[in-house]
Amino acid sequence: MSTETAVGALLRARYRVLELVGEGGSGAVYKAEDLRLGGRLSAIKEIRPDPYATTAQLEQSHTQFRREAMTLAQLDHPNLPKVYDFFVDGGRSYLVMDFVAGSDLRQIVDQARARGQFLPEDEVGNWLGQLLDALEYLHSQTPPVIHRDIKPANIKLTSQGRIKLVDFGLVKPLDPDDPRTITVVRGVGSLPYTPLEQYGGGSDHTDPRSDIYAVGATLYHLLTGKVPPTAQQRFLEPGLLPPPRSLNPDIPPLLEQAILAALAMHPDKRPADVAAFRALLHAPQVTPTAAREAVWQQALRDNVALLALIIILLALAVLATSRALPMP
Repeated sequence: MSTETAVGALLRARYRVLELVGEGGSGAVYKAEDLRLGGRLSAIKEIRPDPYATTAQLEQSHTQFRREAMTLAQLDHPNLPKVYDFFVDGGRSYLVMDFVAGSDLRQIVDQARARGQFLPEDEVGNWLGQLLDALEYLHSQTPPVIHRDIKPANIKLTSQGRIKLVDFGLVKPLDPDDPRTITVVRGVGSLPYTPLEQYGGGSDHTDPRSDIYAVGATLYHLLTGKVPPTAQQRFLEPGLLPPPRSLNPDIPPLLEQAILAALAMHPDKRPADVAAFRALLHAPQVTPTAAREAVWQQALRDNVALLALIIILLALAVLATSRALPMP
């Protein structure tokens, strides 16, 4: 079996392949025209079978693919391309969705960096709001849809200023042993944007906090112009991640705090979901004076019993001293 679908190939007697858009170890994405819809442009994601899978495993994968593709085809959100067809042909599974024209955010941040500029924080904030809307929608599905490959290159900006979260990057085989989340869009991801728990390549459990990490890494890149070190590098060398404001002082402190919280190594240290991440972005600003006062107040609360004991001992000491003093 060839590893690449040829340009000009006709899939399902309907989709004419125009070009290869992206390719990973176990799949690819093609730009194609839909001959039944007047040449409408489509993006076709091809998932290639595991060459070492047994016949039973392949059948199980195809069954799960169909079930999950039906779920994806029901998704409808302005910041997601619409999935409108799926099929299995020649042992390979295919998802057909809208083709999104325009530059991706990786190209846009690279262009700004080449000019010696940072992307405006308010513009990035607008993109972030749309991205979080899409993720909140995906995560609210039953079962949740975890994207697992959020990165600037997978976020397209249309001519209308709308972003679309696409999946033109690395694709991996389906994981039929983990029914807890939709797996059609699951993969190892791109390492600078991938949390440590996702390094298992699909066998480890992931949840919305995995996508939150990728959002934090994406924001870090967009606002600093620098790709963050991978989670593996940070695990081996703690402190390797420079604070965003050390690279771009114009980043608001509150936004920096939210980015660093999203990039926490352990999932339990990250915002639990999109709503929690939004709350961090809009938390009241804490001044240094207020922070010091809060520390003292917490210390007092934590040690109230000890303080009471000290006061009692001081009172007893004063009383004993007064009794020991000679009368005038």
